[in-house]
Amino acid sequence: MTFAQKILSRACGRPVDPGDIVNARVNLAMSHENTALVIKAFREMGAAKVWDPEKIVILFDHRVPANTLKTAESHKIVREFVRKEGIRHFYDVKEGICHQVLPEKGHVLPGMLIVGTDSHTTTYGAFGAFATGIGATEMAAVWATGELWFRVPETLRIRITGQMPDRVSAKDVILNIIGTLGAEGANYMAVEFVGDCVDRMSIASRMVLSNMSMEMGAKIGVVFPDKNTEEWLIGRSHQSFEIVRSDDSADVQAEEFDVSDLPPQIAKPHSVDNVVPVEEIAGTPIDQALLGSCTNGRLEDLIAAAKILNGRKVSESVRFIVVPASREVYLSAVKKGVLTSLVESGAIVLNPGCGPCLGAHQGVLAAGERCISTTNRNFRGRMGSPDAEIYLASPETVAASALKGEITDPRTV
Repeated sequence: MTFAQKILSRACGRPVDPGDIVNARVNLAMSHENTALVIKAFREMGAAKVWDPEKIVILFDHRVPANTLKTAESHKIVREFVRKEGIRHFYDVKEGICHQVLPEKGHVLPGMLIVGTDSHTTTYGAFGAFATGIGATEMAAVWATGELWFRVPETLRIRITGQMPDRVSAKDVILNIIGTLGAEGANYMAVEFVGDCVDRMSIASRMVLSNMSMEMGAKIGVVFPDKNTEEWLIGRSHQSFEIVRSDDSADVQAEEFDVSDLPPQIAKPHSVDNVVPVEEIAGTPIDQALLGSCTNGRLEDLIAAAKILNGRKVSESVRFIVVPASREVYLSAVKKGVLTSLVESGAIVLNPGCGPCLGAHQGVLAAGERCISTTNRNFRGRMGSPDAEIYLASPETVAASALKGEITDPRTV
């Protein structure tokens, strides 16, 4: 059986095959600001109370602190609901981005079935969890019953081999994969990332792979746990967990990528699979550079950018915005002097959150402006004006570009 079959078999209480429709018991349910929509649907269903307040996690991250009166009123509704339902695991505006905060706080463990009202819930697959995004109405049903239906996905195993070259990172690897397979290359599939390159990756880098797996249509993206995973989890949770892996004999589709000679990659507007080597469009002027998000706002990303800048000033023509993914990341970067270094180079450091990534606030683009970003989507209008352009790249490439004021291959800096 595959990983997906094993998780869903256990969750529904019977053996399952790809294509089966199952009603599965959920281990954890996450929502952020769109919790207000879930509450509305939950009440319309006539549900009396949530099925298990200990298995629900709610936090604010997309528009924090509140950027409009509408957001403030929405936050108020959620806070009142949390108190009424006795939901203990609530993180208000200060903690950071959901996909970073939940693992840090010990909510995400190997073998879990996790749903979240955010498409990049796939991030938790980096810890060996079956994690996927769902809609507000589906989440209301989970709150009421603790269950949700799924179609058992087929599996695509992506083997990544070779040593990543200098100044090439996990973001370059996944952009290359998405550019090769296409935005629909893994539609509703369970994508397994394996291979010696993945084995050497940090947990933060594995989170980049699973996070962006859904940009090629994946239902989940998973990296099977190892000693690195277990060490990362020490002190974060006291719950027991079961490591689940696909059987070697399981029926899967397979792709292989050797990254030994991979150059830095970049996704051009206006789709994530519009990927080319950075050197092909080097010299393109930029107005804004964004380092952060649930894809690349972790400590290793901030360190990589600081090493590229190395105390030098970013271009006067560029707004260089840095958003740590969480309070924990922020404090670690402060203690290590990383944020000091970035600020001295000209960075604007924001509170942990999502703001600029989705064009909510703190860095909205005007018509005709161009941004290079470590985020995960570059759709038209994603970060503001539909007449702006977004290029997706690694922390190294974003930092090098901020330094030069134009899209820059980090190997040349």
